Amino acid sequence: MAGADCQILDPRVRRTREGLQQSLEGLLKRKEFDQVSVQDIAERAGVNRATFYDHYADKFALLECMVAARFHSLLAERHVEFDDCCASKLNAVVLAVCHYVAQLRGRRARQTEPRVESAVAAVVRRMLLDGLRRRSSGEGLAPEIVAAAASWAIYGAAREWTQTAKRCAPEEIAVRVTALIAPMMSLPPAQPQGSRR
Repeated sequence: MAGADCQILDPRVRRTREGLQQSLEGLLKRKEFDQVSVQDIAERAGVNRATFYDHYADKFALLECMVAARFHSLLAERHVEFDDCCASKLNAVVLAVCHYVAQLRGRRARQTEPRVESAVAAVVRRMLLDGLRRRSSGEGLAPEIVAAAASWAIYGAAREWTQTAKRCAPEEIAVRVTALIAPMMSLPPAQPQGSRR
């Protein structure tokens, strides 16, 4: 859910969805997710409940799209893309996930955690899959399986890193996670910055 239908081109639909997402985000600053109702979200956004349901099946679907949209924004701000399947691009994706998950830590109720996980992992999976399909030779595992495994491994590692008491810098964990994931994706290891062959 947290993917293609969250990126709508029609300006009116996009404005309504952005308003609903902003409404939920504002409410989450004051209330726990389980205390927020669809009516609360709709009222704050200045729409009725029927309009809410025209756009989202429930508040969980809204949450997933909101998280995916915020993560897409972070990726766009950093110009992160995975288009040529090199380890340095993978490292940028991992680093972005680490930063995003660290930002979220402590701001979401446990009830929302699975939705946040699936939204972020879906965005990462889609990015990786697009890159893998561009270079697919047709041999080995299907790109869909590789992208799914890698995206959940990246999210899981980032989540575990944020919960570590004396954690290393995000750049350091990103390099380590990239080193673990690159072989799975048949990528050569990233070269340290400034090194030449």
